[in-house]
Amino acid sequence: MALQIKQRIRNRYIFIIDMLMIVVCVVFSYLLRFEFDQSMAALYMPSAYWMLGISLVLKPIIYIRFGLYRHLWAYASVDELRLILLAVATASASVFLLMLGLHKLNVFSGFPRSVPIIDFALSLLAVGGIRLGIRMLSSHKTARAAKAAQRYMKRVLIVGAGEAGVMTCKEMIKNPQLRLKPIGFVDDDNTKIGQEINGVKVLGLTSNTESIIDRYYVDTVLFAIPSAPGRVVRLVSEICRKKNVPFRTMPGIYELIGGAVNINRLREVEITDLLRRDPVKLDQDNVGPILRDKVVLITGAGGSIGREIARQTARWNPKKMLLLGHGENSIFGTMLMMSSEFPDLDVEPVIVDVRDEKRVRWVFETYRPQIVFHAAAHKHVHLMEVNISEAVTNNIIGTRNVVRTAKEYDVERFVMISTDKAVRPVNIMGASKRVAENIVLNESIGTDAKYTVVRFGNVLGSRGSVVPIFQEQIRRGGPVTVTDPNMERYFMTIPEAVYLVLESAGLSQNRETFVLDMGKQVRIMDLAEDLIRLSGLEPGRDIEIRFTGIRPGEKLSEDLWNKGQTLEPTMHPDIFKLERHDLIPAEKLEPLVERLNELAQEEKEDEIRKLLNGIIPDANLVNNQQPETSNQQQK
Repeated sequence: MALQIKQRIRNRYIFIIDMLMIVVCVVFSYLLRFEFDQSMAALYMPSAYWMLGISLVLKPIIYIRFGLYRHLWAYASVDELRLILLAVATASASVFLLMLGLHKLNVFSGFPRSVPIIDFALSLLAVGGIRLGIRMLSSHKTARAAKAAQRYMKRVLIVGAGEAGVMTCKEMIKNPQLRLKPIGFVDDDNTKIGQEINGVKVLGLTSNTESIIDRYYVDTVLFAIPSAPGRVVRLVSEICRKKNVPFRTMPGIYELIGGAVNINRLREVEITDLLRRDPVKLDQDNVGPILRDKVVLITGAGGSIGREIARQTARWNPKKMLLLGHGENSIFGTMLMMSSEFPDLDVEPVIVDVRDEKRVRWVFETYRPQIVFHAAAHKHVHLMEVNISEAVTNNIIGTRNVVRTAKEYDVERFVMISTDKAVRPVNIMGASKRVAENIVLNESIGTDAKYTVVRFGNVLGSRGSVVPIFQEQIRRGGPVTVTDPNMERYFMTIPEAVYLVLESAGLSQNRETFVLDMGKQVRIMDLAEDLIRLSGLEPGRDIEIRFTGIRPGEKLSEDLWNKGQTLEPTMHPDIFKLERHDLIPAEKLEPLVERLNELAQEEKEDEIRKLLNGIIPDANLVNNQQPETSNQQQK
């Protein structure tokens, strides 16, 4: 508000000066035209009076219309000079045309045609000169202030000599009150090393940041590459942490250089930034032939994985796509996405609960799908611990309904989405998925169709997963809540997970379980710190991390296969086939599943837990109310 008031006052003075200069320019135009011969000029005084009056009325109106009194001329640039030229030219031309018209109407006699041209030149010098003077005076004051503040300035190293880095450097030079002095750039482009930008030298490569910090006594590092991958941001931030030098990424230019933390202006974090490995390269040449011109059914199509399966499958032009789900809102969301991205694809929404065997049968009878991706499941561990019957009926009975009906209607391929929590399960969700795996693979016996289980770890960015929760907590200013400092998980992105699903469908021969080489497990604590730093903030200083304790059903770490099981390589270097000897024969499993269903209908949750614990050899569900702790695991 104060700045706006100051601007109005200054522009009011400029307006008054402009009015005076309009008079001066008209008078001097006549004098210059007649070489200061006052007797000659007096002969044309009537036209001079008319021109003076018209100019005083018309020129200010045009200047106002062109916005000459809305600008802060202390920060004028080439764009403002163009504006001045256009405004003055328009005003002078308008005055000339009006004067010419009045002369034709004999309102006055004698009108030198060269006077408006002289007036244009003088007006341009006057209007432009006033504003240029303001700009030069401001620059002089800035330079004096910068010189006075030089001894108190922090020495700043800018990472990135691109457009963002140059803008950052200019802002620091123009605003000495920030007390930040750019002492150099680092950049990954070898051709820029040694060059100067706004008088500031490119000192070396980004990889040389540590030595440059020592050599040039750097006080602060500003990371000005908004599009940089997470590994580069992480590299520089680790160097700064090691050197105890403040580190800032670039959410917005002014917030960045001023050091202000504004939760609403966070750096956008790409999900791949959070992977501590290179993303899997997606090459789907193996997938196209099995999907093209086929009727594809996707269960759980409203979820994150189901929706991405739909998106990636659509690229291969299936004959028809069936989006099956229980929640109408989520299926509607997937339909909107598909109609926007693939308007020519034949997509059918099917609102069905997989636990309803009759409705599932109706879907297969009506549409005759050839490929089935079964992603429908309850996935939230702690919710299923208090909704055990739901986990059994949806994840186990629902899967049985879908896979048996698929077998009855001769589907060509059936792919079930599973989880690493099915290995050594300590929670109901993982145990229910382990039984579902067994059901699917048992159904593959005695058929030429290809039945596959795809098992992977946590998916970054999926609905309800830890990353969106952390991002929302960061947006609110914290705290970010982590259950245990030693908890760790395998992570992959949604496109990677779906790629594994589709690639596995192409690799499948029958009755296989595929897993992805996901690298090492990542500590949730490290993930939270990465997300905070990649958002442009500092853990512990800007955002608090608070530990809440492990919830029932959670483990400190996960496995993708049991000890003693072997992995066989496949045609894809990142996908392995799991050699399994832990499957229960169908004749033994079927009565146990029926009993689980009966107990679920009767809401006998303790008995369900005990039965699942007995079915799965490596399960540990009975004493699950005592969550695993860091100390217990270390013992």
